[in-house]
Formats: sequence, structure tokens, C-alpha cells
Amino acid sequence: MKGVLLVNLGSPDSPTPKDVKPYLDEFLMDERVIDTPRWLRNIIVRGIILRTRPKKSAEAYAKIWWKEGSPLIVISQRFAEKFGKLTKMPVALGMRYGSMTIKKALQELSEKGVDEVLLVPLYPHYAMSSYETVVVKTMEEQQEHFPKIKITTLPAFYKNEDYIKVLSDRIAEGLKGFDYDHVLFSYHGIPERHIRKNDPTRFHCKIDGNCCSTNSVAHHTCYRHQCFDTTKRVMAYLNLHEDKVSNSFQSRLPNDPWLKPYTDFEFERLAKEGKKNLAVVTAAFVSDCLETLEEIAMEGKNQFQEAGGENYIHIPCLNDDDAWVEVMAKWVNDWETSGVLPV
Repeated sequence: MKGVLLVNLGSPDSPTPKDVKPYLDEFLMDERVIDTPRWLRNIIVRGIILRTRPKKSAEAYAKIWWKEGSPLIVISQRFAEKFGKLTKMPVALGMRYGSMTIKKALQELSEKGVDEVLLVPLYPHYAMSSYETVVVKTMEEQQEHFPKIKITTLPAFYKNEDYIKVLSDRIAEGLKGFDYDHVLFSYHGIPERHIRKNDPTRFHCKIDGNCCSTNSVAHHTCYRHQCFDTTKRVMAYLNLHEDKVSNSFQSRLPNDPWLKPYTDFEFERLAKEGKKNLAVVTAAFVSDCLETLEEIAMEGKNQFQEAGGENYIHIPCLNDDDAWVEVMAKWVNDWETSGVLPV
């Protein structure tokens, strides 16, 4: 019997340093997040970051925490519930980090008699620190605990026409009544070396002005190209003018080159260039989370306005939007009946 495994990022169990610390430890000790030798990663994470970050992160989580719990978890559960009503297959929800583990979700499916699983990483783009780590962790759990289960993985859907339509419609809805000067597509940041590591040609990805627009097999695993491509497709769908749209990358660790331009720098630049009304889209995520709700919706607004900007909106992610649920259900049901996956 076929089943579906939805996997999102994860969350600490509560917005307290006690629960945030083990969550951050699991997240940052992932070799696909901080891709240094384990001995060095241990020093960076456990010797430096975890000494101070849990308290600061807990304060940030507390700002966005809902009565029902972590926004990311609640939104993912709502999505899974709606989605489950549109397919006949068993559906389980797991998280890459935290207590809602992938192993528990696979166990849930196994107990229902599922022996063939469609893994759905809830990320539009391919990156080793998001999509890839979900796939690798799922395969590890499958091989160790569920060897009889066959796993097929939904590919990154950043350019799928159905996805672009629902994303664009969500953005259009968010822009209604807002006389924007500029729309900033702010994507999750990753180190530049991740792009080069995922380049199968070992020479195409130079992270210059040309490689992302020059056709290459490297684009199948190039996060930077895929982000830019998503923006271009949304611009075309919504007929947005080039001079009113740009890309940036948020969230980074110090002392290392990450993808540019940096979102916080862009807030300042756009404000100083006279942009008074800014809309921000966080299209690297399908579910709102700490990074979108606190870093962008709250801190981003403060940064933009302190630099001279005036009106600022963060357009919510797709979350459990009915049209988005229907798109995912269509993909999954097509896989069930014919084995076809979106490309």
C-alpha cells in the first residue's frame, strides 16, 4: 500500500532555553547545515554558539509562539489535515529536527500497512541544508528501521506551473491595497560553498553574474539558480516590473561568505534609495516559521523603518491555503495512480 510522508523543518517543544538548546544542537550539528569536520563543528556549535544562542533564540520564539504551539508545527499539522482529506492514502507528518521525528512518522505509516512511501520535503528549492538533509535522514531511517518500505521522493518544485500559480496568487492577494514601491524576494541564506559542493560539474557554479542564467545540469541542485528562477516566473505571472523587484538572502553565520545580497543590507539600501513602501516575500518556505515571522515580519520592518522606510508588509507563506493543499494533493494522487511526479 502507498502512503505519503510530509517533512518540514521542525521546532523546539517550547520557547524556552531548556527546549531550544537541544533543538539547536540537533540542527546545527547536522553536517549538511554546518558542513565542517565534526571536531570543528563541535567546537563551533557546542563550544561557542550553544553558550549564548539558546536564550536569544528562545526570546525570538516567544515573540511568535501561538497558543496552540509553534507556528511552523501548527501550520504543518493544519496542512496535513486538509491534505489528508484529499487523498485516499495514509498521510504522516514528520520533522527533520525536534521531537516530531521522521522515524515516528515512518512508524505510523508502517503500522497502517504502508510499504511504498512518497517522501515530500516541504521545500520548493534544492539545498543541502534543507531538501537534501530531509532526504538523507529519511533514507537512513528507512535503511535502519524500515527496510521493507520503498521510498520515492518528490522533486524540488520551484518552477512547477501549479506551484508558481498558487504562490503568485498568494502574493497578489497580499499586495492588494498596498501601494508598493518595491517587492523584495528574501530567500533563506546558505554559504556560497554549499552551491559549489552541490555542483555536479565541479566547474559551472562560479556564483557570478552569468552561471545562474546559463543553462546547465548544475541547476538541478543549485539553490541560487532555483531561487532566482522562482522570482522570474512569479514576475512573469504577475507582470511585475523589473525595476520594482529584487532578490536577497536572509539569515547567516559570521566569518563566512554567504549568498548575497544580504536581506538586512537590502532593507537599508532600499530605504536610503527612497523606497517608502516595501513588500517582502519569503518564497524559500511554504510554511511561516521563526525566520519569516520574527526575522522578516518583525525585525525586518524595524530595520527598514529605522533606515528611513515607512510602510512595510510581509506576505505570508502558502501555509495551509486551500489552493496550495489542492496542488499538493493533485501531485500526490497522480503519483498514486500513474507514478507520475511533477517536474
